[in-house]
Amino acid sequence: MEVTYLLNSGFLVRVDDVLLVFDAFDDPAGVLPQTVNREDYTHLYFFASHAHFDHFNPMIARYAEKTQRYLLSEDIRSNPGAARMPAEQVSWIGLYDAWQDDCIAVKSFASTDEGTSFLVEISGKQIFHAGDFNWWDWTGDTTENRKLAENAFRKQMKRLAGRSFDLAFFPVDGRLGPSMERGAKVFCMETNPKALVSMHSVGYPAWQPSAGFFEEGREIPVWSPTRAGERHTF
Repeated sequence: MEVTYLLNSGFLVRVDDVLLVFDAFDDPAGVLPQTVNREDYTHLYFFASHAHFDHFNPMIARYAEKTQRYLLSEDIRSNPGAARMPAEQVSWIGLYDAWQDDCIAVKSFASTDEGTSFLVEISGKQIFHAGDFNWWDWTGDTTENRKLAENAFRKQMKRLAGRSFDLAFFPVDGRLGPSMERGAKVFCMETNPKALVSMHSVGYPAWQPSAGFFEEGREIPVWSPTRAGERHTF
């Protein structure tokens, strides 16, 4: 699998001759036009986990002629940009929903913010993109709000616990300060990712897991891109 960083939570994932594009709100390095125009692929899919401006941009509609399907979180329906999407090519994905064709199978899970997270199965591989699912533990917030955030996160983790992923994209947001890796740590403890890509931390230094982040014997490759257009192979 080859992964290219677009920006924020946006990534282009190539698995063999299939392209998966997640949360492409901006593409300052011009990765998408360069890749799409090469036409060295058989299938192209776009995913958007929710309507926040830094996850969904209707500019992805410009690739409609070469796209098999747009898989968009249900909450995007009410976004003004939804009207620009090609209706005949859009599947609206609700919570705990499923969609598949002869190439990929998709399941959705809840978020602790807006929209959904995605689990995509392709060529026997499992790819998880968390969207804005995270333990949003904000320093300085009220004790009550921080507890609510924890409860919401742990409730969703019960649905993910024990699952295995060949590749997982998960927020490690620098704005959370001392709590920035808290959600990712629990996620890695309670699921079985073979590789982890951090996201949703524009403007912060590349993250490296702290000592004790992984349980002994369960260390996995970690990639924390900071520059649009960076590429990594798993």
